[in-house]
Amino acid sequence: VLTMEKLIEILEDIQPDVDYETCTDLIDGHHLDSLSIISLVAEIEDEFDVTIPTVDIVPENFNSAKAMYDMILRLQEED
Repeated sequence: VLTMEKLIEILEDIQPDVDYETCTDLIDGHHLDSLSIISLVAEIEDEFDVTIPTVDIVPENFNSAKAMYDMILRLQEED
């Protein structure tokens, strides 16, 4: 089940020192590096049973927890 709380928990495990409730420049502000993103993609895919296509691994989809949440919802609907 997708919840924002679960998503934020995953984010905090990967990179703890960010306010995911309000941050909207996780990529553009260099809060998450490429290694973090790789980990994040794997965690999201495992946790929420989705496959994130390469075309979706772009800053717009990862700059905020809300953007990630929306992407996951869309991917779950497409399944």
